[in-house]
Amino acid sequence: MRKIPMRKCLATQERFPKKELLRVVRTPEGEIQIDNSGKANGRGAYLKKSKDAIILARRTNVLQRALGCEIPDNIYQAMLELVDE
Repeated sequence: MRKIPMRKCLATQERFPKKELLRVVRTPEGEIQIDNSGKANGRGAYLKKSKDAIILARRTNVLQRALGCEIPDNIYQAMLELVDE
């Protein structure tokens, strides 16, 4: 049996299988993007796929601290749209 990779949501501090979380990446060029594949190059941070977790992350700036740079509002909007689908 294969081991399921677990990751922790930055906002809620809960552990989930990697596939159930959103990954936000700071690329080596310094861009911030949402990584749907889970394999993009760069520093990654995970958030639970829920509106509450995304809003909490925005309010507490946990993504900024984890990735070490400013997170544009359009990234949060794109995450909220992904969760709505």
